[in-house]
Amino acid sequence: MSSRVVLHAGPAVGFEQPFEMLAACHERVRRSLDLLQRLHTHVLQHGVDTQVHEAAADVLRYFDKAGPAHHEDEERHVLPRLRAAGMVEVANRLHADHVEMTRLWAVLREPLVAWTRGESATLGKDSLLHYIELYNTHMAIEDVQAFAVAREGLAEESLSSMGNEMASRRRGLASDTTPPTST
Repeated sequence: MSSRVVLHAGPAVGFEQPFEMLAACHERVRRSLDLLQRLHTHVLQHGVDTQVHEAAADVLRYFDKAGPAHHEDEERHVLPRLRAAGMVEVANRLHADHVEMTRLWAVLREPLVAWTRGESATLGKDSLLHYIELYNTHMAIEDVQAFAVAREGLAEESLSSMGNEMASRRRGLASDTTPPTST
C-alpha cells in the first residue's frame, strides 16, 4: 500500500454546523471504504504485513466508533424529520440500511481484527462489495435529498442543540485515551 491514509483528522466544519458535519463525514466514510478496499487487494497480493496492521487498525477505529456515531446522529436527528415531512419510505430505507451496514460490518470486522494481530484471515469479497455499494447508495440519498429536507425550517437554536447533542455523545464514546472523533 503506497501511502497511509490518516483517518483521525476531522472535517473542516464543526458541530455548530451539524448538517454540514454530517455531509463532511461522508467524505471520511468514502476514504475509509477506499482504504478498506485497497487493504483487501493488498492482502490478496502481498499477505498480512506491517502496513496491513496499521491500515486495518485505522479502518476498525473508524467503523467501530465514528461510523456508529454518525448513524446514531441520523437516527436521532434526520430520520424523525424525514418522517415528519412525509418521507416515511425514505426514512425507513435509511434505517434499514443502518441495520444492514451494522450486520455487514460484523462480518467484515473479524478479518480486520485478525490482520491487526498479524494473522491471516479471509475477508469476503461479496460482503465487502455489498458493504461499499450499500454505503455509497445510502450516502447519495442523504447528500442529495435527506439532509436538505431534515434541515429545512430548523431554527439556529435547534441546530445548536443538535450539534451540542452530537458532540456530547461523542465525548461519552471516548472512554479510552483516543481523542473523540468528529465522524
